[in-house]
Amino acid sequence: MEDPFDLPVSYNNQTLIFKAWLITTGYTHKFKVLVNEQELLFEPDEERNYRVLVEADAVKTPPPNDLLAAIVKTIEDLVR
Repeated sequence: MEDPFDLPVSYNNQTLIFKAWLITTGYTHKFKVLVNEQELLFEPDEERNYRVLVEADAVKTPPPNDLLAAIVKTIEDLVR
């Protein structure tokens, strides 16, 4: 696996720093982001918009949807 990097995300008028990894597999990629000690995977869909993959039983307390949207926006800004 690649080395982790800091992912700065603007959320509620502050900048949050999350540890993230870029995972490349074949012709695609995913971002693994550590949010509140939980690993979340973000991957592009067919239209190259990012979505979060969350297993319901794997996440103790799901992050707020607006935080997930802010992470997606940051990832999309990095990639585009």
